[in-house]
Amino acid sequence: MATNWASGVLAAIVHAAFGAEHSYADGSFKFSPFSSSPSAPDPAAEPTKPPDQPAERRPRNDNPRTTSSGFDPEALERGAKALKEITSSSHAKKVFEVMKKQEETRQQELNAKAAEFKALQAQAETEKQKVVYDEQKKLAQTQAQIKSQMARYEDELARKRMQAENEQHRARNQELVKMQEESAMRQEAARRATEEQIQAQRRQTEREKAEIERETIRVRAMAEAEGRAHEAKLAEEVNKRMLVERANAEREKWVSAINTTFEHVGGGLHAILTDQNKLVVAVGGVTALAAGVYTTREGARVIWSYVDRILGQPSLIRESSRGKYPWSGLFSRGLRSITSGANRSSQNGNGFGDVILNPSLQRRIQHLATATANTKAHQAPFRNMLFYGPPGTGKTMAARELARKSGLDYALMTGGDVAPLGSQAVTKIHQLFDWAKKSNRGLLLFIDEADAFLCERNKTYMSEAQRSALNALLFRTGDQSKDIVLALATNRPGDLDSAVADRIDEVLEFPLPGEEERFKLLKLYLRKYIAEAGEREPGLFSQFFKKQQKKIEIKGVTDDLIKEAAAKTEGFSGREIAKLMASVQAAVYGSEDCVLDATLFREVVDYKVAEHQQRKKLAEGQDAAK
Repeated sequence: MATNWASGVLAAIVHAAFGAEHSYADGSFKFSPFSSSPSAPDPAAEPTKPPDQPAERRPRNDNPRTTSSGFDPEALERGAKALKEITSSSHAKKVFEVMKKQEETRQQELNAKAAEFKALQAQAETEKQKVVYDEQKKLAQTQAQIKSQMARYEDELARKRMQAENEQHRARNQELVKMQEESAMRQEAARRATEEQIQAQRRQTEREKAEIERETIRVRAMAEAEGRAHEAKLAEEVNKRMLVERANAEREKWVSAINTTFEHVGGGLHAILTDQNKLVVAVGGVTALAAGVYTTREGARVIWSYVDRILGQPSLIRESSRGKYPWSGLFSRGLRSITSGANRSSQNGNGFGDVILNPSLQRRIQHLATATANTKAHQAPFRNMLFYGPPGTGKTMAARELARKSGLDYALMTGGDVAPLGSQAVTKIHQLFDWAKKSNRGLLLFIDEADAFLCERNKTYMSEAQRSALNALLFRTGDQSKDIVLALATNRPGDLDSAVADRIDEVLEFPLPGEEERFKLLKLYLRKYIAEAGEREPGLFSQFFKKQQKKIEIKGVTDDLIKEAAAKTEGFSGREIAKLMASVQAAVYGSEDCVLDATLFREVVDYKVAEHQQRKKLAEGQDAAK
């Protein structure tokens, strides 16, 4: 066993000495019995020379320490020496066991590497299969895409083929329709030609028939005319005799009646003048009749004044929706309110009549009208109002429309009418409020130019009568009323008495109209004074007693021209715009052809604008002089 071991070690040493490609004779030799040595060389790995082949010529060895082939014998000697030491050592068995264990460990490592190589090979196979699967999947997707593209292409080809077939069918159908239409047109032309021939023959027949009938009628008419002329001549003579006889009878009747009347009158006068008693009775009867007539007239006047004072409208009222008496004009007022309301809402389109205001102010007035109507429905106290602003801005018209939309009666008075009454002013104001409370619907009392008698009581020029009238109005308006809405209008709200201002619940400012409002006002008054000029409501005798006005013709007055006029009339009030359109109407009536064109309209507008500027300068000069 030791011999085998020694031979194995020797073989290892020999292999280490001769088998290494890079071993040299003069190199150091190191051997560790515990290191893993390479396996013994395979004898079949190196080809052996055949025995009969002659030995090759060895090269010359110039180095005395080595052989000619480069082998160092000292290394072999050292290996043999080491083998002898190992063989003679007492640990040879342990060295063998260690080498055996190293060999087993190396075999295990080789097995582990083989298993690892197999795992790597299996993983590579799995990766290969995965790659193959991915490639197959991509191939399937590509084939599916190709199939879908082919299907789409085939579908598109089929659709194009069907479209081409449809186009062919359509063209064929169009040709057929065209041919049918041509055939129908030819048939219709033939039918019309036939009908025209038939109609021509029929017309010819009818003309001949009409000629025969006309000739027959002419002959008959001549015969009838001759007969009627003869009868008329006979009747005229008879009528003439009858009229002469009737006139003679009427003349004799009237002559006899007149003679009889004069005979009776003359006999009566003769009897009265000759009889003294009859004369006294006649004179007394005439005197009593005159006295009765005079007494009846004066009594009726006194009674009517009393009735007028009790039931009539107060003298301070200038305008009212109520009649002068409770029973007067009920039907006419109702009909007028219905027709005027419909006309106003239809003409202006805003449901607020002819009043053109700033949109925010108009919305507020509509809100006040709705609130006032609801207040009346719920029997709540009314709210008093103050309208202030420059003159001619629509305060009175707004108050009238406010009363109409809220369902109230309205009455209009002017503050300037109170001062001339003197001591009677207090009585008239009380009568005014008593009359206003009699309205079943509620009444809106509008006092225009309120600062004329409702100014500050500490003014020196204020008379005692005016102060008393102011106190009377303050007394009647001390509490909130459920019957009367007090609406004051003034150009100078700062002049009102503080107590009057305390009674006001709503304050509304009426500014001068803006450009948009002036445009609407110009269009409104253009329609009212120009377009509708000469149109009257139909009456029974108006066509006999009234001269028909000439209709105004409008040429070239467009919305752009009206907008230009609206821009020029900066600072105009609504009343001034109405006067401007009245001036345009007068200028049109002053022309020869009664035509309103753009030149005439622009000329009148420029003239009125210059006049407005002149009045403004004069007013500023007077204010500066004060």
